[in-house]
Amino acid sequence: QVQLVESGGGLVQPGGSLRLSCAASGFTFSSYWMYWVRQAPGKGLEWVSGINTGGGSTYYADSVKGRFTISRDNAKNTLYLQMNSLKPEDTALYYCARVAPSGALDAWGQGTLVTVSS
Repeated sequence: QVQLVESGGGLVQPGGSLRLSCAASGFTFSSYWMYWVRQAPGKGLEWVSGINTGGGSTYYADSVKGRFTISRDNAKNTLYLQMNSLKPEDTALYYCARVAPSGALDAWGQGTLVTVSS
C-alpha cells in the first residue's frame, strides 16, 4: 500500500537548520509531484513547497522562499526539505504529500514535528 514516512524533525534554535526526509513506498515515486505541507499549533494547513517528478522544477511559499530547499532522489524514493535560517514561526508539524493527477493530495505521511525555540 502507499506509504509516506517523514523523519528529521526536532528542536532547533532560531537561525538553525534541519533536513526533513520523506520515504515513499508502495507506488512509483518518480511519477508523482510531491509537496511539503505544514500545520502550526492551532492553525490550518499551509502549503510549503512542491517539486515536479524529475526534480527540475521547485516551488515555494513566500514565507519560506530563500530559506528552504525541496529536493528528491527518485532512485531512493525519498523526498527532502532542507530548512535553513529557521524562525519560531516555522514551528509546525510537517507533512509530505503525494499529488494526484487531479491536483488533489491523495496520500499523506504521519508528519514530523519541527520546533524552533531558544
